[in-house]
Amino acid sequence: MANISLTWLGHAGFRLDGSSGKRVYIDPWLDNPKMPESERVIEQIDVLVLTHGHSDHTGSAIDIYQQHTPAVVCMTEIGDWLDSKGVEAHGINKGGTIDIDGVRVTLTDARHSSSLPDGTYAGEPAGVVVELDGTRVYHAGDTCVFGDMQLIARIYEPDVAILPIGDYYTMGPREAAVALELLGVKRCVPCHYGTFPLLTGTPDELRKLAPGVEVISPEPGETIEL
Repeated sequence: MANISLTWLGHAGFRLDGSSGKRVYIDPWLDNPKMPESERVIEQIDVLVLTHGHSDHTGSAIDIYQQHTPAVVCMTEIGDWLDSKGVEAHGINKGGTIDIDGVRVTLTDARHSSSLPDGTYAGEPAGVVVELDGTRVYHAGDTCVFGDMQLIARIYEPDVAILPIGDYYTMGPREAAVALELLGVKRCVPCHYGTFPLLTGTPDELRKLAPGVEVISPEPGETIEL
């Protein structure tokens, strides 16, 4: 029996459901064009993780907190901004780990940019490793490939990698294939593609470039077992 399930919310958003009943959301942008109607209303959320400040990752965070008051984990500068908006956040930094009632969240490096919807400086972008019920999921956030992904592999040994493949704003399939080599994972869930015409990378392109890796591409709203 799988320890956790993973649901793609469209764009870069995901929901993790553990066998323990814990539910974690990563970068849920409830207004994204690919967001299924069935997922726009959140019934339960224990932990909300934000990788960086851009509105397509943080745009729903305040509303979600006001409705459900989950534990929020993010970069320290985003945490300060959220605190000013009435959101109590755990603002940590890269390499830092926090354990929230059995859900371990670690921020990792990422190569991108980061600012909040009102232009406030949001610190550096991050990826995240979530360990839930014995399964480790690495969500790279918005990033290009970088050599130190091999350190993420060495230190955290993720079971599955969630990688952006859309190109233009993040890496495309060619860089994502190299990222998979560095990470050494055998399962990948692509994201940040197909939301807008500019995001042209596809899972099929990644499959051609990453033989030996199971590229799992659920439809928005579809749940897979890990």
